[in-house]
Amino acid sequence: MVDIVFIRELRADAVIGVYAWERDIRQTLVLDLEMAWDNRPAARGDAIDLALDYAAVSERIIEWIEASECELLETLAEQIAELVLSQFAVPWLRLRVCKPGAVLQARDVGVLIERGTLPA
Repeated sequence: MVDIVFIRELRADAVIGVYAWERDIRQTLVLDLEMAWDNRPAARGDAIDLALDYAAVSERIIEWIEASECELLETLAEQIAELVLSQFAVPWLRLRVCKPGAVLQARDVGVLIERGTLPA
């Protein structure tokens, strides 16, 4: 059995893109994140210190994105995944990073990755 803690439509502004004009502006990225976490210990004792702190995860991701200057969404996604897995002891995650407006005919475009191992 696996529990999932999720964050939907997290927004952060970044310098992102391969074109010269993109290096001079900030673009809003939208992230969806699902993280495997055993919620039972926190639920048993109603103990916040045993829960995955999604506010802290969100804050750290936003801080990191706003300081980054990746060219590719693929690079940004990999680095965010590594950050969450290592800093928050999450065993598995699914991350979607969207760049709205990158293709005029589409609502958004982006990448979806899964990293880590789902617990049994």
